[in-house]
Amino acid sequence: MVIEEEIRPLFSRRLSRAQLIAVDVGFALLYTLALAGLSSSAEGTDFGYGARLAGAAAIALPLAVRRLWPLPVFGVVLAATIGALAAGLLREPLISSALALYIVAVREPRRRWEPVFAIGVTSALIIVCSSGVGTRDWWAADFGVLVVGAAVLGSAWTVGRAVRERRAYAERTRAQIAGQAAAEERLRIARELHDVVAHSMGVIAVKAGVANHVIESRPQEARDALRVIESASRSAMVELRQMLGVLRHAAEPGEDDPLAPTPGLAGIPGLAERARLAGVGVELDLASPGGLPGGVELAAYRIIQEALTNVVKHAAPTRCRVRLTDDGRALRIEVADEGPGRRVLPPGPGGHGMLGMRERVAVHGGELNAGPLPGGGFRVAATLPYRSEGDT
Repeated sequence: MVIEEEIRPLFSRRLSRAQLIAVDVGFALLYTLALAGLSSSAEGTDFGYGARLAGAAAIALPLAVRRLWPLPVFGVVLAATIGALAAGLLREPLISSALALYIVAVREPRRRWEPVFAIGVTSALIIVCSSGVGTRDWWAADFGVLVVGAAVLGSAWTVGRAVRERRAYAERTRAQIAGQAAAEERLRIARELHDVVAHSMGVIAVKAGVANHVIESRPQEARDALRVIESASRSAMVELRQMLGVLRHAAEPGEDDPLAPTPGLAGIPGLAERARLAGVGVELDLASPGGLPGGVELAAYRIIQEALTNVVKHAAPTRCRVRLTDDGRALRIEVADEGPGRRVLPPGPGGHGMLGMRERVAVHGGELNAGPLPGGGFRVAATLPYRSEGDT
């Protein structure tokens, strides 16, 4: 897993599972030879090199497969180590058992390792107790080895469980981040869909109402309204295709995406023209320098699009003014209408447009104010910072 790779020690980050097992095999062979050559038999015993080599092999060789069968390897290694110590064959301070126990602590859940660990410790105590524990020689030699071994085992267990907890925490964090990213992506898609569909559907709804009212008395005006509906529908389809293209290409980050919709300030006159076709006279006052960040331009476009959509849906026919100002650090947007005129459609329920505008402004650390004007009408004002005070 990715998280497991991230928290491995530096020396093993680039090693595969097969390579790690190969390292274990090499270590097991070398440790077997070293243990047999460097260890000496207990005083008063007569074990040759062959016997010591066999004991060392029983203790060290199982480490070669500790990653494949952690619990059985730990049990075999611990029993072989205690048996060799009790028989006076070798004095191995439980290093092999600690290496096996580390993998158990990292890999195995508690319900599996607790019974095996208890059985292993009990068996080891029985072996030691049946081998003359309490004699003078035992206290002088083997007891010290067991104390050191217990410390080594305790350290291996502590480190192993710490690694397991760290991996579990990293996995939980990864899942939370992935879930948050998915939620944010769904929210982004919902905002884009709302902005694309709501604007066009608002125009379509208004013009459909006009056509329905005048189809018999003024058929030419009805035909004009139907042409506006056709144009708005085609425009919405184009934007939806662009968005679907972005979603399809999102899984291929290495490829260029020519379909990515990046509307900006240059598209605002088009929004105004659509609003005019729906019966809203739009006055544009656009004073903004070039070179704004793409995210700021997109947010400004969507905010103005939603504000004009609301004017069309709730106030048309009427007039409104769209104003952009820039002080070099923040882009300021103002959309204000004169209040509802003679409505073609009855007022409908509120949607998520205002929430979407607030979310877009919050992404850039800006402010949004929206509310009725004292003399009638409604005003939306947004500030989108794009340069901090410390920037030059």
